[in-house]
Amino acid sequence: DAKTACGCGKEAASSEEAAPASSGDKVVKIGVFEPQTGDNGAGGKQETLGAQYGNYVQPTIEIGGETYDIQLEIVDNRTTAENGPSAASELVNRGVSIVLGSYGSGVSMAGGKVFEEAGIPAIGIGCTNPQVTSDCSVYFRVCFLDPFQGSVMASFAMEEFGAKKAYVLSMLGDDYTVGLAKNFVIAFEAAGGEIVADETFVEGTADFSAYLNNAVAGGADVIFAPSAIAYAPQIIEQASALGISLPILGGDTWENSAISDAQNGTDMQVFVSTFFDENDESGLAKEFVTGYKAWLNGNSQNLTNNGGNVVAAVSALGYDAYMTAVAAIEKAQSTDGSAIRDALAGLSIDAVTGSISFDANGDAIKSTAYIKQAIDGGFQFYKVQNAD
Repeated sequence: DAKTACGCGKEAASSEEAAPASSGDKVVKIGVFEPQTGDNGAGGKQETLGAQYGNYVQPTIEIGGETYDIQLEIVDNRTTAENGPSAASELVNRGVSIVLGSYGSGVSMAGGKVFEEAGIPAIGIGCTNPQVTSDCSVYFRVCFLDPFQGSVMASFAMEEFGAKKAYVLSMLGDDYTVGLAKNFVIAFEAAGGEIVADETFVEGTADFSAYLNNAVAGGADVIFAPSAIAYAPQIIEQASALGISLPILGGDTWENSAISDAQNGTDMQVFVSTFFDENDESGLAKEFVTGYKAWLNGNSQNLTNNGGNVVAAVSALGYDAYMTAVAAIEKAQSTDGSAIRDALAGLSIDAVTGSISFDANGDAIKSTAYIKQAIDGGFQFYKVQNAD
């Protein structure tokens, strides 16, 4: 396996974007397939920022002894599976060699069919549903999966709170939230716990009081409520208003300032599972956080898109996905999609979120998750959690 460092130690204190080294008209295009709008727009922007910082750090690549500029082609897939195929087709039409994204499993699956037909490999950043890769021969990913994440949160609920009963709430028709809820239920019941109710709400729901009251009536010890960022604040705020003190657990999508802002000023215990913690002191992680924050603060639009000065786990993953793509192109010594896909399959790199290599499905091999608590308007590292 090619062992490649992520190259994240480059100084990034300047407020100006780094100009790529001049290489004539030699360009390799990397597609960014992310929601910039819709329910997952906030998370999509954070993943995009990670890739953009990667492009800032490493804007060129050597192929066949010649220097190529790496050009990001960014399209807005608008969160939904319905919009996925057209956004994916736009990237194919722009001549990208590989694609990064998407935040959201449903839209990733929808776009995957287009990428597969075109023979263009894709690297998922924060899309955690198993079907993203299992149903698509060109999709890889750098994040952990929902069966693992569901088990992690079930273990956390039992170990941390002694939970014997849990209430579960997800959004009907959303592959990510329903899949994660299902995997939590499987793990919680397998460990001897009882699910008092496993309910779904419809898109556009604004009043969650009936669901929250069902959790209390069922005698739940914890609430597991993975959902899009658009709904999580309302769940937290309404639980607080109702005087419900049960811990509320969410998945990786909840690591967003909208959730920490909703918790701020309340007594609610809100915990999320995620892929990375900005206080990780290991070499590559520390270098990334320092450089990324300097880059963010040097551009007001980047700071706005990020929702502040925090380093979201999905941004670190976005950076890792970009560097993984670059390493694959470098290994393939080609801009051809099939050659890059073959290079990805055998790749192993040192990365910000831990070493990255892929199993036969194209899934990153991961063993632990970070648990963070939303508190005082931010996220605080709580513990590293295994799935068992």
